[in-house]
Amino acid sequence: MPIKTFKPFTPSRRYITVADFSDITRRKPEKSLLTTRKKTGGRNSYGRITSRGIGGGHKQRIRKIDFRRDKPGIFANVASIEYDPIRSARIALVEYADGEKRYILAPLGLKTGDKVVSGPGSAAKLGNCLPLKEVPVSTVIHNIEIHVGRGGQIVRSAGTSATLMAVDDGYAQVKLPSGEIRKINENCLATIGEVSNPDHEKIVLGKAGRSRHRGRQPLSRAVAKNPVDHPMGGGNGRTSGGGHPVTPWGVLTKGFKTRSRRKYSDKFIMARRDGKPFKPKK
Repeated sequence: MPIKTFKPFTPSRRYITVADFSDITRRKPEKSLLTTRKKTGGRNSYGRITSRGIGGGHKQRIRKIDFRRDKPGIFANVASIEYDPIRSARIALVEYADGEKRYILAPLGLKTGDKVVSGPGSAAKLGNCLPLKEVPVSTVIHNIEIHVGRGGQIVRSAGTSATLMAVDDGYAQVKLPSGEIRKINENCLATIGEVSNPDHEKIVLGKAGRSRHRGRQPLSRAVAKNPVDHPMGGGNGRTSGGGHPVTPWGVLTKGFKTRSRRKYSDKFIMARRDGKPFKPKK
C-alpha cells in the first residue's frame, strides 16, 4: 500500500503523509456488524479522569471482529477488504457457506474471492486459522491465542507477525514481534500470515489537527506547570529541578520497572526481547 504525499502549499502540508487506501475494496461497512463507540473522555465510572489526553475526536463506529474464528470446517469467501477506524490493520468481510457474515483481521496478500477456513485439520494457507500444533515450523503467524478458546489476543496490529519456532511437550515456542520467545499451549489457535497494512508506521500526522481528530488532546509539559500541579513544576529559569522525571503523583517514569516481580506468566517466557535468557524473580 503506497503512501501519499502532498505539495507544501502550507507549512503543515510539507510533512503530512496519508495512506492512499488502494487496497480498500468497499467504502461502506456491513451494518449488521457495527456498534456505537461511546466516548469516555478518559473518565471512569465515577467521572474522574484516569487517562489524561483523551477527548474529542471524530465519531467512530466499532466493527465487530471475529478473533475466535469459532466456525471450524466451514469455508468462507472473502467479500471485501475494508478500513477500520479504531485499528491500524485492514479487516476483511467474509461470508460463510451458511450465509453468516463476519469481520476478520486481513492478512497481507489476502484478496477478494479467496477462501478461508478455521479449525483443526485446516491447511496452513494464508488467512486460515488452526491450532499451533498443526502449523509447520518457521511459519509466519498472527492473531494468536494465549488461552485456549479465548480468541486471538496478541500480534494483531498492522504489519506485525510472529514466527513458530518449535512445538514440544504440549507447548509451542513462538517468537513475538518484540523478539521475546514465549511458550504457548499447542491447542491455541493462530492465523497464517502477516497482518496487513505494513506501511502504517510510515504515516506522518503532520499537524495537531489530525491528532485531535483521533481523540488525542495536547498535554502540558511538566516543567511548564506550577509546583502545586506537578513535582517538576516551578523553579527559576524554568529548570526541571535536577531530580528524576516523575509523574504528577511522584512515580518514577524512566528506568522504573512496573512489571510484577512474581507474575504467573514468567514461567512461559524463554527469552527476553534482547535475546538474553529470562530469569524470573524469586
